[in-house]
Amino acid sequence: MTPEMVMSLAYQGMKLTLMVAAPLLLTALAIGLLVSLFQAATQINEMTLSFIPKILGVFAMLIVSGSWLIQLLTNFTREVIQNIPNLVS
Repeated sequence: MTPEMVMSLAYQGMKLTLMVAAPLLLTALAIGLLVSLFQAATQINEMTLSFIPKILGVFAMLIVSGSWLIQLLTNFTREVIQNIPNLVS
């Protein structure tokens, strides 16, 4: 296993991690921003108000993009497992 192969595999893994996490994190960020704007406009300073909308939004995004995320993870895992003989030699 050459250093280039290790770096390529690490790069692919980090890229996959970002692709899987990005939709969920961006959804939580957008909902948090909207709830914060709502709290600032209405002067409601309840810290727990943002948790339920974020949880529901992330869950909805997981339902919408879940099959795509699972497909990405499955393809990456399949490629890594199929390339084990090439990585060892």
